[in-house]
Amino acid sequence: MDITYNLNGGFKPTVKRFADLGGPDFFPTPAWATHALVGNEKFEGDIWECACGDGSMSDVLETTGNKVISSDLYDRGYGEGGIDFLVAQTKVQNIITNPPYNAAEGFVRKGLELAERKFALLLRLAFLEGKNRQHTIFAKCPPARVWVFSERITFYPAGAVQKGSGTTAYAWFIWDKGTASGTELKWLPTGYKARYG
Repeated sequence: MDITYNLNGGFKPTVKRFADLGGPDFFPTPAWATHALVGNEKFEGDIWECACGDGSMSDVLETTGNKVISSDLYDRGYGEGGIDFLVAQTKVQNIITNPPYNAAEGFVRKGLELAERKFALLLRLAFLEGKNRQHTIFAKCPPARVWVFSERITFYPAGAVQKGSGTTAYAWFIWDKGTASGTELKWLPTGYKARYG
């Protein structure tokens, strides 16, 4: 585990998840989960996928017609490797990613700093919980929208046989600098999994 991806340098255990040998938390995002986002949330301007992995999410984002910039801390053969988002200084109109499991809070802070329009993170729905996040994130800069998945996402390690169904609820958290304060809770329509899965 790369401790630079832990806010306090300590290990945060995961449940039924493990890191592959190439780095922390490489669980490619199923295409249908990204299609659900871009089918319900519009993005104007360039999009930075800053934890692009093998390009699973970037490939879908490119279907929007927006310019997509892809990078990752680790070189997985897609985009520009060796780019640590948590220390980046480059601003862009939109940032969309599925952050490493142990770095979500750090990604929120950095995304709010660098995204000029919208910032979208795919996170466990349980990210809404927690006294610390309430004080450090939600009281100061709550997301504009939280799109809850009605269908469960199953994340598989790269190369794993895909079978079974996930048990964890996920949502897209959208910070939108063009909307008033407050958070709108919404549910993604069903059907994306069948169409793009």
